Amino acid sequence: MKSTTEIAVVKSIAEMRDWQKRIKAQAVGEQKPAIGFVPTMGALHEGHLSLIRRAVKECKHVVVSIFVNPMQFGPQEDFDKYPRPFEKDLELCRQAGAEVIFHPSAQEFYKNGRDSSTKVIPPEELTNKLCGLSRAGHFTGVTTVVLKLFSAVLPDKAYFGEKDYQQLCVIKRMVDDLNLPVIVEPVPTIREADGLAMSSRNVYLTADERRRAPELYRTLCTIREEVVAGRASLSDALKIGRERLGRIPEFSLQYLEACDAESLETLNEACIPMVILIAAKLGNVRLIDNLVVRS
Repeated sequence: MKSTTEIAVVKSIAEMRDWQKRIKAQAVGEQKPAIGFVPTMGALHEGHLSLIRRAVKECKHVVVSIFVNPMQFGPQEDFDKYPRPFEKDLELCRQAGAEVIFHPSAQEFYKNGRDSSTKVIPPEELTNKLCGLSRAGHFTGVTTVVLKLFSAVLPDKAYFGEKDYQQLCVIKRMVDDLNLPVIVEPVPTIREADGLAMSSRNVYLTADERRRAPELYRTLCTIREEVVAGRASLSDALKIGRERLGRIPEFSLQYLEACDAESLETLNEACIPMVILIAAKLGNVRLIDNLVVRS
């Protein structure tokens, strides 16, 4: 375990388990949850930091994992190019109040190789839509790595952003189905001043693409406003949104759908709570966003 001022970097599963065993033993009788956990792939931004700060507020100790998971990247996706500014991430975690960085290698985590490892396969009704249509195997990679991280860290609470809403639903279902002793805490999406959802991939946008990118959020807001005000049915509002983005040649819309906020069942008529989800390519960058409608 390598200490960096007030933060420790743990690179092996065995060492991570030793740490959490000590913490759990010391936490007997504590009212605060002992371990809060924020799983990340690094390239941290304010969205990640909001998760860490929430965990610090609610838990006695906070672990952040930084692991670019090869299993959740498809053959045409950007695994090798994914940003890895580890030293910068380390400092951001320290400033946000994290105590431990879990930073295993791919060899440490997948001793038999990614293709030969046992995998967790989430239910099709959650994954055969939205991002699952264009990212075959992605959610199997997500659930597998999250279960492996949970088994190493043994957190009491784990924090996930609502920006990756389908991922959040898949992880909540896995925890419920497998009876895992961890509470999944959703945290609202953090946005730039112009509404663009914060993402590690935003750095790939050109200056012109960055100016156009908030149109995704504006489209989501328009759909919500039209439906909530009763000016349009849900199906009509979604159609208007698709046509609106279709008139912007720089966007290649992958999906714009409304789903039940719990089951992700596709909706044709509005119901509360629901979530409106969108994915589009802007140039070479794939952007996703969503808006949860609770009232």
